[in-house]
Amino acid sequence: MKKEMKALFVSLFLVYFLYCTPAAATEAILKPAEPEPKYTNSIGMTFVYIRPGTFIMGSPADEPGRDSDETQHKVTLTKGFYMGETEVTVGQWRAFSKDSGYKTEAETSGGTHFWERIWVKKAGIYWDNPDLVQSENHPVTCLSWNDVQEFIRWLNRKEGASRYRLPTEAEWEYAARAGTATPFSTGKCLSTDHANYDGSKPLAGCSRGSYRETTVRTGAFAPNKLGLYDMHGNVWEWCQDWYGNYPPDSITDPAGPSSGSRRVIRSGSWYFFERRCRSADRFDITQNRRSNNVGFRLCRMP
Repeated sequence: MKKEMKALFVSLFLVYFLYCTPAAATEAILKPAEPEPKYTNSIGMTFVYIRPGTFIMGSPADEPGRDSDETQHKVTLTKGFYMGETEVTVGQWRAFSKDSGYKTEAETSGGTHFWERIWVKKAGIYWDNPDLVQSENHPVTCLSWNDVQEFIRWLNRKEGASRYRLPTEAEWEYAARAGTATPFSTGKCLSTDHANYDGSKPLAGCSRGSYRETTVRTGAFAPNKLGLYDMHGNVWEWCQDWYGNYPPDSITDPAGPSSGSRRVIRSGSWYFFERRCRSADRFDITQNRRSNNVGFRLCRMP
């Protein structure tokens, strides 16, 4: 009986020491979380696992720079997914181009679109000659939504599984927010020290910054808390969805409207002001539109 009581006392003491002392509590709080698993495919694209969860999509009515199509609503994503660590690069697109022989719509249909108070098309401007200084590690641009679908089909065949696609608009915003509810994953303001956009016209209460007038290499700035680079600025990113109004109520695993005339792009770009780089900002263009400030990143299903 005494031995049993002694063993019980020792057990209770260890429980108290391990879990109830200030030192132990502090150690538990400071212990780093396990890193999310990553996956790198055969052409060097790295993907970060994004856990399922619930978040508020859209922006509050008093958020500086918001548009009326950003109505807040609760979104639940029931399935985890892998998100591209960076935007797809020139080098990765080149691997596809060489292997498949595919010619983009910019190459076959008269060039790339530029905004000069109206959209104009310039011949001879395409992914390998975007009228920008670029390396193999810069984000590829001058691609239509249709071009991107060809890349996805090629990659799925190459990898032997139909796991790659564009992210939905909800998946994109969930990943961009990285658990935050502020305009940017960095807080209320962005900085051109930490992202690539036109800093000449800041949001109210934010600071002016530089304007590089071109893309920068992927991963040039620090990632968000999920380990994703350039979710604010650098290039707009195609989403899978047709553009449409948000539902007024909570929704689970939204995939956007079943049909439409314009596709969603997210992120803002080197060419646009700070307001367009907000996590909630939405922009829509026709799926054959291509520009040297529009690129893409992929997601991959587990």
